Amino acid sequence: MLNITQSIGGSLSSPMVLAFLLGIIATLIKSDLKFPEGMYLGLTIFLLFAIGLKGGHKLSHASISEFILPGISAIAVCIIIPIANFFLLTKLLGFSTVNAAAISAHVGSVSVVTFSQVSIMLEKSGIQYEGFMPAILAIMEVPAILVALFLAQNSLQVNKEERRDLLHELFTNKGIVLLIGGIIIGMLTGDDGYKQVEPLYDGMFKGILCLFLLEVGLVTGRRLFDLTKVGPKLLIYGITMPIVHAVIGIILAHVSGLSEGGAIVFATLCASASYIAAPAAVRIALPDANPTYYLTAALVIIFPFNLTIGISIYMKLAHLIYSVW
Repeated sequence: MLNITQSIGGSLSSPMVLAFLLGIIATLIKSDLKFPEGMYLGLTIFLLFAIGLKGGHKLSHASISEFILPGISAIAVCIIIPIANFFLLTKLLGFSTVNAAAISAHVGSVSVVTFSQVSIMLEKSGIQYEGFMPAILAIMEVPAILVALFLAQNSLQVNKEERRDLLHELFTNKGIVLLIGGIIIGMLTGDDGYKQVEPLYDGMFKGILCLFLLEVGLVTGRRLFDLTKVGPKLLIYGITMPIVHAVIGIILAHVSGLSEGGAIVFATLCASASYIAAPAAVRIALPDANPTYYLTAALVIIFPFNLTIGISIYMKLAHLIYSVW
């Protein structure tokens, strides 16, 4: 296992991370760099489907007995994290019910791009992990959002039609459809089917991810100055809570029988925050929530922290816990 300094250095020298940082710099220097309309959506579709397809291919070689305990742990953590964060944000940090629920929905859900980055880092380090982890990713996308919105329902005036629209949005959004659809296709077609598309969805994956992170960097750069509006408490929260969530994830991973590599992936998922599915759901269900809070927490604080430093920390924590337990 790499030591923490080497691991962080490796993360910061990753083309994907550097592309993200380039996007931030381009925004700060007021460059005219921008992506053509629709390109971001195209890159998102590619990444989501590629992750699902590769995960389904690997899942076709796994047994149900290997998957069942990690799957239960994934659902459990999607309940624990939003509830704990909701009460922390309302009782200790002084956020309103609506804003606390919005933030909890984001930190309780997961980031597909952060999952991609930890997968690449583990591959580079020669660390193996269970092939069904993309299925765990799919499981973890929606439940935390539902839990967080349920916690806020006492302060909401949401009619049945609006609730129906919200559920439809959650379960039919492109992330869920592409991830689950890709997993099913990968499982049904097996080795022979995957070989037909492997040059595109495996060979080009890292290059497409670089472009995607360049665009995310541009978006992050435009919101960077929102940090001055949210105050230090959200910044401290956004750096400390991912580590807490990661430790919970590592412990649950160990109990569930995951390998050390699987624990690193699971911890990273627990520590990540959604900026695709959650914002869409919160915009519908919690229109009074302040986007400066939840988007800044997810996109400006937690995502860059995980991408540059956090994953390296989780790798070290998993190695320590698995070494002594």
